[in-house]
Order: sequence, then C-alpha cells, then structure tokens
Amino acid sequence: MIINQWLKYSSNFLKKNKISTYQLEAVILLSFVLKKPKSWIYGFDEKIINHKQFIILQNFLKRRIKGEPIAYILGFCEFWSLKINVSPYVLIPRKDTEILVDVVLKKIDHNIKKILDLGTGSGAIALAIASKYNFLDITAIDVSNKILDIAKYNAKKLYIDNIIFLISNWFSNLKNNTFDIIISNPPYISLNEYFNFKTQLKFEPMKALISLNNGLADLNYIISKSFKYLNNYGWLILEHSYKQGYIIKKILKIKNFKNITQYPDIQGYYRVICGQKILS
Repeated sequence: MIINQWLKYSSNFLKKNKISTYQLEAVILLSFVLKKPKSWIYGFDEKIINHKQFIILQNFLKRRIKGEPIAYILGFCEFWSLKINVSPYVLIPRKDTEILVDVVLKKIDHNIKKILDLGTGSGAIALAIASKYNFLDITAIDVSNKILDIAKYNAKKLYIDNIIFLISNWFSNLKNNTFDIIISNPPYISLNEYFNFKTQLKFEPMKALISLNNGLADLNYIISKSFKYLNNYGWLILEHSYKQGYIIKKILKIKNFKNITQYPDIQGYYRVICGQKILS
C-alpha cells in the first residue's frame, strides 16, 4: 500500500469510529512509524509502506479506536515545546497546564531559588520551568518509583540536571524543607465526573485524576499544609477544575493566603490560582 492510499483508508477508519481529529492523527501515526516529518509524508505520498510498517500501523489504529490516547500509543507528547515521554503510570500533560507553567515563570525573580512540584508525574511542569531557568533548585515529588522513573528519564533526555526527584506522599518526606514556590496540578475530578468521562479517561491513572470530597480533598489538603513549607512571601500556585475556582479562592482566604489571583484557560474559565504567604 502506498502512503496516500493508507492515509485515505486510515482517516476514514478513524472517522467512522468517531475520532474527531482523524486526518491529523492518521498523519501523526504514519510520521511516527516511518520516522519521517509530516512535510515529507505530504511530499512523497506515493512511497510504499512496507509490510512490517503496515502491521504496526494497523495495531495502532486498533488501539486508538478503543480510546487509548495517541500519546500512550506513541509513548510521548509535546508540552511547552518539550518532548515528554509518558506511560499509563502518568497523566498525559494537557495544553491547559501550560497556563500553570506560565504563571510560575512570571513569579520568578532574583528572590526565587527553591521550587516544589507536588505530584510531578511525567515531570512536565518541573521540566518546563527548569528548561527556562537553570539556576533554580527544584524538588519534584510523587508517590512511586514507577512514576519518578519516567520523570527522571525525561530530565536525562532533555539534559536538565537541576531537579531532585523524591518519593513522597504530598509533604510526607520533605522534613523541614521550605520553598519559595509550591506548585501542583493535583487530582481534582470527583467520582461522578470521572464516571461521566470514563471513556475519555479510562487509560489514564485513576489516582492522578480522582479526589474525594467532590474533587476538593487533595486541593484542600495541599492548601492546608503548604503554609508550613513556604518561605515568607512564597507562592502557592495550583491548577483546579473550571468549577472549583470560587471555593478554592475561599479556602485560600481562610488559610490566610494573600494576593490571591485567578487565571483563565483558553476558553475563559478560571483554572489556575495563586496565593502568597505573608507574615507581618
């Protein structure tokens, strides 16, 4: 089969199985298997796909129509222009989370030295920040070696060496360390929301998605504990769901955070919030 035939066939196949970005995904899969850029595929669309490549592509299509995210099929995604390796042990970094990175970068000045990334997963957030400012001392934590091995691999692959990776259940292994900025994209989906979106999320780790108390338990815990681990004038910066902005702002006020600011996503929903620790 030649390239243009396979593209037509695979696009139709994905479209029939309700994959909305069927044409783009067909090209992405082919580009990956052929190890050629997308521009090459369009320019040489009469080249032959060999039997081995065809078998791999067919397997990828079968996995995709079952709902498996394309990032897990390929083993990587792009975040903040970085190629981030992922696996089913970690969440796939979302475009909206780049807002969190942007807010953190705007807070960095000569007073900011130490940053804590709670629940680092693939390491995407910490790596994006470290790639911009190599003078920072970043600690990135998560709950298992299976998760942290992926983040460590990404750091090594990107030649980033100013991140310490540590196993910790939130703050449990941090001892008396304090930080200038604490950031987190914690679980914030309720059980009801998860089951409503289960078909889209079923391949991703549930523990990284679901939080008790209507999605607020982990956010509330982080806000409650983080004051102890922040230096004076330090910032707590969090991602949350588009429904949680009001209540998270209220919790930050109750916990005595100042200069609370909310930031919208590309659709205009508040998805990131920050608060500052200020002791008189």
